[in-house]
Amino acid sequence: MPRPIRATIHTAALANNLDVARRHAPDAKVWSVVKANAYGHGIERAFPGLRETDGFGLLDLNEAVRLRELGWAGPILLLEGFFEPADLKVIDEYGLTTTVHCDEQLRMLEGARLSKPLTVQLKMNSGMNRLGFVPERYRAAWERVRAMPGVGQIVLMTHFSDADGERGVDYQMEAFERGARDIPGERCLANSAATLFHPQTHYAWVRPGIALYGGSPSGRTADVEGLGLQPAMTLESEVIAVQELGAGQTVGYGSVFTAERPMRIGVVACGYADGYPRHAPTGTPVLVAGILTQVVGRVSMDMLMVDLSPVPEARVGSNAVLWGRGLPIDDVACACGTIGYELMCALAPRVPVIEQ
Repeated sequence: MPRPIRATIHTAALANNLDVARRHAPDAKVWSVVKANAYGHGIERAFPGLRETDGFGLLDLNEAVRLRELGWAGPILLLEGFFEPADLKVIDEYGLTTTVHCDEQLRMLEGARLSKPLTVQLKMNSGMNRLGFVPERYRAAWERVRAMPGVGQIVLMTHFSDADGERGVDYQMEAFERGARDIPGERCLANSAATLFHPQTHYAWVRPGIALYGGSPSGRTADVEGLGLQPAMTLESEVIAVQELGAGQTVGYGSVFTAERPMRIGVVACGYADGYPRHAPTGTPVLVAGILTQVVGRVSMDMLMVDLSPVPEARVGSNAVLWGRGLPIDDVACACGTIGYELMCALAPRVPVIEQ
């Protein structure tokens, strides 16, 4: 019998979440972001749920080729662009759209010999200060790209640092509009947070990522309540042992949890080798037999312990949901001091994955 842990990818939830993005940006086309192997869900598994998108955004050339092999003939955007001249041959062969964000890429593009006009998303650094041309240099970069015979459409692009927080997007919108003033072309600005919360950013294209997988861009479940997002991944396992602790007894490595009273402890077949965070503290939520309880003690490589006091009927074989349906991943991540993105992407290869 295989170990009981498994992850389920909910294809219908992906399709639903794409519809939610469309409802929030009804006049825009959608780049569905599937970087990092579709945020840990698997490109092959995510593709059926997202195939009604207008385009896919990712980072890795191999992942772009996988999408073509799956039968996707529409636009594919390389969000970081290319890294060496040889990449442009693959971009040309597979008809990809590329971001251009630095002088080195401009030089490589000028020296490329392409079989057909290339669509470029020219990235502005409007305040994130990671990639892109600052507003004062943006027009010069655009003019340089426009002069290249191998380039066709140029889309104007930037990325928001605070669309999910109090600072918002206004300061970056001002910088973008200043740098892109009087430059023609479609605009592509909005990430998940901007798609859901800032309609003034939508323009021709939006680029939702985490929202497609049912996560909150801010990491707070309350911020997306009522929007209709559904979890695209459920990680679950089973209770494989039950222990009775007396008052004063400890459980797990380091004896970091001490029972204050007699209590039942369930041992769940899930640990940090499965991608569950080792630093998850006592109090991290878990669903056992459909009832909310909590992790106790230190997460180990293959197991974690949970308090069965709220679940008196729990026994060996009882279901345990670590995140997903019934337990928002953002609630688990928040308890661990991280974000749902990290938990999704950290799912270990040894965890069996099924599609539903």
